Amino acid sequence: MNISQLLHRTALAHRERPAVFAGTQLVCDYRTLADRVARIAGHLRESCGVRSGDRVAIFSANCPQYLEALHAIHWAGAISVPVNYKLHSKELAYVLENSGARVVCVSPELHDSALDAGAAAYDLLVFGSAAWQAAVNDGNPLAMEDKRPDDVASLFYTSGTTGRPKGVMQTHRNLLATTMAYFTDVDDVQMHDAMVYAAPMSHGAGLYNYAHMLRGAKHVVPVSGGFDPAELVELAASIGHLSLFAAPTMVHRLVDHIRRSRADVDGFKTIVYGGGPMYVEDLRNALDTMGQKFVQIYGQGECPMTITALAREQIADAAHPRWAERIASVGKAHASVEVRVVDTDDRQVPVGELGEVIVRGDAVMAGYWANEAATHSTLRNGWLHTGDVASMDADGFLTLRDRSKDVIISGGSNIYPREVEEVLLLHPQISEVAVVGQRDADWGEVVIAFLVTGEGARPDDAELDALCLDHIARFKRPKSYRFVDALPKNSYGKVLKTELRNWLVKAD
Repeated sequence: MNISQLLHRTALAHRERPAVFAGTQLVCDYRTLADRVARIAGHLRESCGVRSGDRVAIFSANCPQYLEALHAIHWAGAISVPVNYKLHSKELAYVLENSGARVVCVSPELHDSALDAGAAAYDLLVFGSAAWQAAVNDGNPLAMEDKRPDDVASLFYTSGTTGRPKGVMQTHRNLLATTMAYFTDVDDVQMHDAMVYAAPMSHGAGLYNYAHMLRGAKHVVPVSGGFDPAELVELAASIGHLSLFAAPTMVHRLVDHIRRSRADVDGFKTIVYGGGPMYVEDLRNALDTMGQKFVQIYGQGECPMTITALAREQIADAAHPRWAERIASVGKAHASVEVRVVDTDDRQVPVGELGEVIVRGDAVMAGYWANEAATHSTLRNGWLHTGDVASMDADGFLTLRDRSKDVIISGGSNIYPREVEEVLLLHPQISEVAVVGQRDADWGEVVIAFLVTGEGARPDDAELDALCLDHIARFKRPKSYRFVDALPKNSYGKVLKTELRNWLVKAD
């Protein structure tokens, strides 16, 4: 089944339903959207020579044409390659070469960047160009290409923080399983709902388009093309029933804006957060400010958005005796997958003990593109080995500690950065924190905390030491506190701990 069948199905049943918005401005209904998609698919086939299984990259910030291009690629039976639009030209060049892209769809403002990456060697299709407009208005619509469930639909390139990015092969079955998991474990979608793309459409936020496509809901691209708290508040008020995916840092900023402006939040329906740790204090503030609108998901590109979920009912159930522990978790396994915590021999560890998270099910990738060694290392005995360290309680709630590569081993003891970060965020003057390990001749590694402060006096080391000693063991206390103006983050708002470790190396 071609994943774009979801669009085709809705366009037949609900042709005049509003589909895509640029801010509050309606761009097209579902009938028009499907027609444009079929015509762009025809252009890819007839003018660009794209055949079933060919790769077509999208190098673009969020815009309405992104959805058209994505579905046109699938419609034509090709494989989409969504590229982070903030990549360096050398990184983009690697993705294009590794994927063997035949065509690059690009937004006008990124055209020169694409050329710097050598995209002139590929067919370029620029959004809004004469060729694009000719395809949309006068192109020959292509009949949807038939695809098998296990055919590759998309190549999602990992961030490459541990080496060269790897192309995750997401199949049509994977994308459909992710879509169904949204309904079973995240949120139900109605026609009057609206999905706003405030986070990059090249990543997890874009994957939620399929669930909203299936139900004939609205798709809203902010005029800013990204995350702006004031703009989101205005969209919620004008469009209503607004849902979005956001990294925890984005939630923090949105909540802070709403608190300061005392904005009305009735127009927000659901905020799905994930992609990094949501600290307990931040979640408490979000609930106090916006109410029961939050759902957490945990996933990876290798099992997109679909490993565990913490439902809004569980987040809102403050009367539960273990509520504080549960909201610090990432919830329970999605209905479509199995999740275990295992030791180094892949044996399931006892309840409450730490181990590696592994997962299997229809949402798990087919493997890495042109990288058999990495595939065999990650997919073993039918299970995806995530590299994440966690524990699972008796009720099936999974609590992440850290990526295995981020665990700090000091004097033979494991220290999980998130535990230290949670404590430091209890200080009222600390707005953001990231903890990493630094090599040390005596201890192997020592704990270093990078901190961003809010308004007011900056706390001194003694004050922070005392805070830590009140909550965690002495050996987990940071050896050094480094105050910075901002933490380095990727386009999705995730803190780049590899970059922080690089800062330490350069400072030595």
